[in-house]
Amino acid sequence: MTDEAFEIEAQALAQILDELDYFQILKVGQAASPTEIKAAYYRESRAYHPDRFSTLPASGLKDNIGRIYKRINEAYVCLREDSKRIKYLADILGGERQKKLRFVEASEQELKKEKEQEVGATPQGRKFFMAGLADMAAQRFAAAERNFKMALTYEPNNPNFKAKRDEAGKLVKTDMSVR
Repeated sequence: MTDEAFEIEAQALAQILDELDYFQILKVGQAASPTEIKAAYYRESRAYHPDRFSTLPASGLKDNIGRIYKRINEAYVCLREDSKRIKYLADILGGERQKKLRFVEASEQELKKEKEQEVGATPQGRKFFMAGLADMAAQRFAAAERNFKMALTYEPNNPNFKAKRDEAGKLVKTDMSVR
């Protein structure tokens, strides 16, 4: 079923798995394009997919294959998105490389929180925030301020909403003093 060379490779990979970054796991360079990352994921996924080894009796090889396959999927989830890949690359090139090799759920939650603060976490908050941005672009500062205030009723602790409300408020006062 499995050839000896593959078993040796899988055993060796499993032993150093915790020391490898996602680029190394997918066997691509750090400057790899999304297309190259996707192709590498499919290549490695086919090689280590647990279904290929389902007929083997429970063994160390089968356990190692499961661990490797899980890490291949982690790598792809992290590297396929530009924002995650950029953050991950900065993390592994930094001083705490060993602690940052795995893109853990906390890192993903951090990115999600940043995105929510940027455009909003609730549908209504986002709707009013986007309307406020459109009003700002059209130089309707009073309307923009109202929309940002409405967005804050749905997300009172969003610092981006507060900053935009304040910015629109200052522009309303400046606009009034010019008239």
